[in-house]
Amino acid sequence: MHTAVTDERATIVQTLRDFCEAEIRPHVMRWDEAQEFPRDVFRKLGELGFLGVLFPEEYGGAGLSYMDYAAIVEEIAAVDPSIALAVAAHNSLGSNHLFQFGTDAQRRRYMPKLTSGEWLAAWGLTEAEAGSDSSGTKTTAVRDGDQWVLNGSKNFITNASVGSLAVLMAVTDRAKGNRGISAFIVELANPGIRVGKKENKLGMRASDTCTLVMEDCRIAADALLGEEGSGWVDSMKILDGGRISIAALSVGLARGAYEASLKYAKERRQFGRPIAEFEAIQFYLAEMATDIDAARLLTQRAAAAKDAGQPVTRLSAQAKLFASEMAVKATDRGIQIHGGYGFTKDFPVEKFFRDVKLCTIGEGTSEIQKLVIAKHLLAGGA
Repeated sequence: MHTAVTDERATIVQTLRDFCEAEIRPHVMRWDEAQEFPRDVFRKLGELGFLGVLFPEEYGGAGLSYMDYAAIVEEIAAVDPSIALAVAAHNSLGSNHLFQFGTDAQRRRYMPKLTSGEWLAAWGLTEAEAGSDSSGTKTTAVRDGDQWVLNGSKNFITNASVGSLAVLMAVTDRAKGNRGISAFIVELANPGIRVGKKENKLGMRASDTCTLVMEDCRIAADALLGEEGSGWVDSMKILDGGRISIAALSVGLARGAYEASLKYAKERRQFGRPIAEFEAIQFYLAEMATDIDAARLLTQRAAAAKDAGQPVTRLSAQAKLFASEMAVKATDRGIQIHGGYGFTKDFPVEKFFRDVKLCTIGEGTSEIQKLVIAKHLLAGGA
């Protein structure tokens, strides 16, 4: 695995870093407190190519690698994890499911709108009774002539009220279990689908998270995405890539907390000197920096395997598990370094501390990651 940063990636990251400093950092706390989704920022990210990272230029994409994508998500997350989460859900879940399993006609119809940022994508697998047990989907899709009729609801859907398109899973044959779940492309302007509850979240508050409700939602027969009955299996493949993005997000979030803590430790004085001179603080900083580097390497290993077309289920689960749990620890250390000030909204570590917990839950909890890893180890280590 080659982890050296290419000149192209360095240029991309620097462009994004400048954008984040100018367009995102000054507004982070305002968006967080108002639970405001900054749609204009996403239009600009689309213009810069960051909403079509993984897709070929023929569909308006940037044609970049998963290694590039991981670096992009990390860079945004180091400033505002909420924005990184929405970018990740758009790229590696909604848009990627359509690209990976869609027909050429579906790709040509939708991908240019998604890669440009004109449209944002959502992705719906989770339901009230189908969280970690994603095979327990209750939403149904029934064929009616040249249409499908969807009924049910999807919970915790990122980009639900700000998106224009969603890829949703629904049961088409209950008797077949998870092999009877299919995927569908649903335009969110459809009168049969509406936004339900908007979640009032602990963290990631600028990221849009809502319920989607389908009541006799009629879509064309050609809105079926992939083969009938392949939706659950295809979703598991999409999650393999999605977990790489959450690992990268975790690395970026932890890095943001570390950089803020390092800066604070150099400036904050106690007993007549900067607290960075005290061994306890130095140990915390050393642990944070080392853990972040280790998590980044695991993430890059999974991304490199994905780029090479190799199996990544175990690798992405390991990266996501380690990076997300590491980020929880790193933000806790950041709060401790800041002391009482870390418990206030005057310093960025407070928000990182609230945001981080989602990383151990979204796209598969830490417990699910351990089950996935163990299953592959017991099957022969693949």
